[in-house]
Amino acid sequence: MRIFKHGTPRAADVADIAVKPVQWDDTGMCSEKEPEGPRRVCLLLDGMVQGVGFRPFVHRLAAAFGLAGWVRNSSAGVTIEVEGTPAGLAEFCERLVSEAPPNASVRLVNQRAMSTRGETLFRILESEASTEVAPYVLPDLALCKDCRNELADPANRRYRHPFITCTRCGPRYSILHRLPYDRPNTSMASFKMCSACRAEYEDPSDRRFHAQPISCHACGPRLAWWDTHGRSCAEEDAALSAAVSALRAGAIVAVKGLGGFHLLVDACNDEAIRELRARKGRDGKPFAVMVPDIDAAHGLCRVGPEEEALLLSPSAPIVLLPRRAEAPHLSDEIAPGLSCLGLLLPYTPLHHLLLAALGCPVVATSGNRSEEPICTDEREALRDLAGIADFFLVHDRPIARPLDDSIVRVLAGTPTVLRRGRGLAPTPFPVGFDLPPLIALGAQQKNTVAVGQGGLAMVSQHLGDLESEKACAAFECAQKDLKALYAIEPTFVACDMHPDYVATRHARALGLPCIEVQHHHAHIVSCLAENHVAGPVLGVAFDGTGYGPDGTVWGGEFLLADEAVFERVASFRMFPLPGGEQAVREPRRVAMALLHVGGLLGRAEALGLEAVRSFAPAERGVLLRMIDSGAGSPLTSSVGRLFDGVASLLGLCQRSDFEGEAAMRLEATALMVEEAGGFPFACVEGEAGAWHVDWVPMLEAMIEGLEAGVDAARLAARFHRTLAEVMVAVARRASCPLVALSGGCFQNALLTELAVKVLQEAGFEVLRHGSVPPNDGGIALGQLISAAARLEVAKRARRA
Repeated sequence: MRIFKHGTPRAADVADIAVKPVQWDDTGMCSEKEPEGPRRVCLLLDGMVQGVGFRPFVHRLAAAFGLAGWVRNSSAGVTIEVEGTPAGLAEFCERLVSEAPPNASVRLVNQRAMSTRGETLFRILESEASTEVAPYVLPDLALCKDCRNELADPANRRYRHPFITCTRCGPRYSILHRLPYDRPNTSMASFKMCSACRAEYEDPSDRRFHAQPISCHACGPRLAWWDTHGRSCAEEDAALSAAVSALRAGAIVAVKGLGGFHLLVDACNDEAIRELRARKGRDGKPFAVMVPDIDAAHGLCRVGPEEEALLLSPSAPIVLLPRRAEAPHLSDEIAPGLSCLGLLLPYTPLHHLLLAALGCPVVATSGNRSEEPICTDEREALRDLAGIADFFLVHDRPIARPLDDSIVRVLAGTPTVLRRGRGLAPTPFPVGFDLPPLIALGAQQKNTVAVGQGGLAMVSQHLGDLESEKACAAFECAQKDLKALYAIEPTFVACDMHPDYVATRHARALGLPCIEVQHHHAHIVSCLAENHVAGPVLGVAFDGTGYGPDGTVWGGEFLLADEAVFERVASFRMFPLPGGEQAVREPRRVAMALLHVGGLLGRAEALGLEAVRSFAPAERGVLLRMIDSGAGSPLTSSVGRLFDGVASLLGLCQRSDFEGEAAMRLEATALMVEEAGGFPFACVEGEAGAWHVDWVPMLEAMIEGLEAGVDAARLAARFHRTLAEVMVAVARRASCPLVALSGGCFQNALLTELAVKVLQEAGFEVLRHGSVPPNDGGIALGQLISAAARLEVAKRARRA
């Protein structure tokens, strides 16, 4: 199998290969001798070949070389039969690769010689059904330059058409019900093409030749402006004008987009953003901001070449960027206390029209209530967003499945996906070996599910945290959707070891053999999978929470691992979490535990640290008794919780309004210092040769710094540096030249950059994430690959 032009957020993932000209002898067998007279060849292709204008491209290419035959879609990919001179066929095969459409990814599955038929025309045939299903489904694509130009051209018949699209852009995965990718199998099936659109659709020279979502003002979806009772108050251009007026007046507008609803407000209006926070129950969590164009993005943030390429890419994700201190007029309510903003550009014609008319940035956050999935249907939105949205800008094109915006951050020079949704899902991951029919159900937070087929792993879009009834229903729906789309009936299910995870309980109820994969091993295996490495590696898994086989809460782990097995060679010294989940929400509880266990509480009291004085004396007494007795205080090795405790000690965050807030504030503070040395720490050999990283010397040095009046920024920077130096120390003890970094803590740009730098300087090769989220969004992929590897090991053992 050969894969080329496979698009991902990383340019390094794109590979081009040349196709050798096909030659045959008189028996139809391949020959090195140049044949004479016409020949015919059948090519079976899969990859990103549906929804990218591939068949029209093939038609034009064949016509250019005077070739005859046909091309058609099937649920297994694209089949081409082409006939002509040997020279023409050779050039056709070469250019099929080198000149393929920009969003195409092509895999040659089979090629064979056929008898000539004497045809004189090349045709696009109707799609055929197939018992096989192609694993490549194209993500939704941002509006292309040609369509943007037409959208703004008063002389064009699609001027200001909110659903303008062509073969190079527009909805794909969000409207697809089933394969093959033809209009009757999409949400556009109910929109009958007008004669003008039909003529373009059937014209091989037109950019919209076989563009399945094609439409215009006369035959396409229609906009409507609704009040909170669902009454239509305006339509089409008047609806757009109403939305612009409402946003300027400070209203909260729910807008139906590609994969679901956004809630929009003026990003310069403090009062409107505070009202959105109050209504949505989202106290301090940062909002994403949609800006009119790339110049506006540069005005608000420091945008490097890689970030600009991401913003302008067909996937058009939210990109996390350092905010400019002098950024004009943008509300501080968007990301209070943080140094980064999540920016995105308009990616649909509807968003382009809105932002062009407004001329200013808007907050663009998911249209949902806290802990619930994004709304996709206008009637559902009326119900679920009641009391949040003041108005609704809707349309009548159904959304096949929910898709949140993807989120990407450049970490140590590498674009890294933090949330894989619209624009990226469901691009499959090549894994290098055939997978058995498996389904993996992911983690409790940032859930995704995954299935395997052949040498590819298909991972769902981001599904969110499984904390509500609606979220669990969406999780079950996504499993059915993924299995149906790829026609996979799993015989095994992989899941997390945590007995109380929704996904684990669901896995055990499926009636299939269940393979439990330890949380942090799954993290490391997901990193191995996307780097096409089987191991062994020293896996560094730093995150907030993961169930350990010993019943404790893991999160600061060093695992000597391959795809099937792991050994815990080191971890951070355990400490208690008084109150369990309450300690996750209150970093000050973690700080108290660290201080008490480390014998430093008296010095912290003398300093008057907020982490200590925020508790009343009676509360403090109860907390210390919980820590001493272990009652309601599970033990953890979590680096994520260490981040929380340090942020509390430095006075940055005592109570968290959202997951990761304390760590984000600690990183933002540390970035104020260019460079700092690490704190001391100790590596102590424990039972069975495993090492424990003792954080007490670090904590003591931090208290000494506070006593000496060292500012919080320098201490925060030294903490980050210490974690990187710990990785080098353990790697040297493990004597493994390959180190893989995974877990939610590696969403932190400073930590990732320092880790890569010091490990490479020490002579280690470093693997990290790019296309797969380092957080729990990558767990399903890791579970899938680990389960498959374990099944293969068991099979080999039986043979032996």
